[in-house]
Amino acid sequence: MYETINLVKNSTGVAILTLSRPEKHNALSEKMMHEITNAIKIIGADETVRAVVLQATGKSFCAGADLNWMREQAELDRAGKIEGATVLATMLAELNKLPKPLIGRVEGNAFGGGIGMMAVCDVVFALHNLKFALTETKLGLIPATISPFVLGKVPQAFSRQIFFSSKVFGTAFAQQAGLVSVSCSSDEMDRLIDDEINVILKTAPQAVAKAKRLLLDLQSGDETERITTTINALADCWESDEAQTLIAKFLEG
Repeated sequence: MYETINLVKNSTGVAILTLSRPEKHNALSEKMMHEITNAIKIIGADETVRAVVLQATGKSFCAGADLNWMREQAELDRAGKIEGATVLATMLAELNKLPKPLIGRVEGNAFGGGIGMMAVCDVVFALHNLKFALTETKLGLIPATISPFVLGKVPQAFSRQIFFSSKVFGTAFAQQAGLVSVSCSSDEMDRLIDDEINVILKTAPQAVAKAKRLLLDLQSGDETERITTTINALADCWESDEAQTLIAKFLEG
């Protein structure tokens, strides 16, 4: 059914959504973003699903934007760039409002949009000594589309250190910042996630969905306005001479 992801559901009602482009470090192509959005809508409507685990195959959790997608974006007019950013924003919004607990299983490095995906998880388990970064400013861009979700998790004391510096940070910092809930070894990962799922399975699913919706409603303003603002901010950067020069060098190299 899918080309870039895998989706399975076990007998206990746990859906496992796996990013499956290991040869591309699970970079987000337009097809992958559409497939994730579609899968999340299906999962959200399935009353037999009690929890969702988001994970990835290969060495990386998600390397951010796919290079071919970036090349296509660079050649589009403003309307096309806005349309492309909307695909990512829609995917993250669907993950964020999923009416089931979303558990992130992060066993590889994550950059850019990969951090956005971590931010929309309710709980994130990550291996020790991973690397993370918001590297957009190296290309003359900004982490705009993911910003409502990342800043919803990361307090300003931490976001000011990573949001525009493009510096790499580790699992320990990510945990302090709120992007990672539990730092663990590979030997501990299965047990810890199973423990989390067992807690969820003891709750009332409709109450969980309502509580999550209430939490999001209380924490957010106008979601549509916020997404529109960030998409236009990114489009402004794409059109700048600085970004066009840096992106061209990056894609050539």
